[in-house]
Amino acid sequence: MNFKDLALVEPLLRALKTAGYTRPTPIQAETIKPLLAGRDVCATAQTGTGKTAAFALPILQRCAAVSRRGGVRALVLAPSRELVIQIAAAFGTYGQHLPNVRCAAVYGGMDEKELRKGLSGGVDIIVATPGRLLDLVGHKFVTLDHVEMFVLDEADRMLDLGFLQSVQQIAELLPKKRQTAMYSSTLPAPIEALSAQILVKPVRIAVAKAAVADGIQQLAYFVEPADKRPKLVELLADPAIRSAMIFTRTRHGVERINSHLIKAGIRSAGIHGDKPQHERERVLALFTKGMTRVLVATDVAARGIDIDGISHVINYDLPNVPESYVNRIGRTARAGARGVAISLCATNELQLLAGIERYTKVHLSRVGEWPVGVVAPAAERAESPRPGTGVAQRRPPPGAMGRIGTVKKR
Repeated sequence: MNFKDLALVEPLLRALKTAGYTRPTPIQAETIKPLLAGRDVCATAQTGTGKTAAFALPILQRCAAVSRRGGVRALVLAPSRELVIQIAAAFGTYGQHLPNVRCAAVYGGMDEKELRKGLSGGVDIIVATPGRLLDLVGHKFVTLDHVEMFVLDEADRMLDLGFLQSVQQIAELLPKKRQTAMYSSTLPAPIEALSAQILVKPVRIAVAKAAVADGIQQLAYFVEPADKRPKLVELLADPAIRSAMIFTRTRHGVERINSHLIKAGIRSAGIHGDKPQHERERVLALFTKGMTRVLVATDVAARGIDIDGISHVINYDLPNVPESYVNRIGRTARAGARGVAISLCATNELQLLAGIERYTKVHLSRVGEWPVGVVAPAAERAESPRPGTGVAQRRPPPGAMGRIGTVKKR
């Protein structure tokens, strides 16, 4: 199947060709036609499956078909400022040959003059975070009386961040007669309940969980918590790590790790939810342009960030949820490139490592000895036993550190 088979109009096909898109992803192939036909959609799909285009293309086509300046015609809600910015940019890319269709991004921390300028003269599409949108509606800067299409992106993340009530408030403000699409990585009970409230006879689409790309070499280093920061500096001394994202669980962790790396002379920057919006945008711009080599981030702050050319992902802390591991390491090996994912695993994280391996059905290659007092599984003891101990010995030989930049197809 190609995009022509989805009955998209020529300006959209031309924009897709310019952007280098040749074939639709599964979520696009299954979502675009029902949305063009006016059906509600409930889709289960993870980040990185191409779902932005899956809803953006039908919205653009509908707005272009009938030119109208009666107010906002399409509303997209997303859980983070970064994701709002990315989605709005995607609308700009796909709609570059539709000059009469206007899109505006709305999120907390925006400059008031910039916001008013973006909304002046009327817009067809608004991409927004829930709280900021409700604030604008309350001050009558935005009205939602004419919305024809409503998209809720990353609904489960909305739940995690406490936005569910705000989403329900916004849905109540929208016309009853509208088309609605909801996208979520998972469907916990509250999200199922929400779908029943806002969707009418939806087409249900489930895209298989994202597999780890073949081009990612996955390594696990056994390192105790006190040794993680020195090990990180040691790893980053390898010139093969051209550009790296480092993930940690907490905002305080981001600050501590970033400060440590800067003191070690490594060009690093950190991003988390407590940073002002202008600072987050500045940090992302520096990293995207290669002016900083390392970006330290939490999962929430990195949600929706899509940057090409990241050679390595390092899990400073293993995530509590295996799905987050897949999302994290998917930042490398984009568009057929190759990359390396390194996980620093302490003794108290062995269960998390086992959960990741069960979920991904991939055995991470061990580097270094198993932690003291922990017996390696029999299969690993058989791989490379160290005489007299029965514990796997996988430490690379001296001078081999540069080899972590070499990726072999698994």
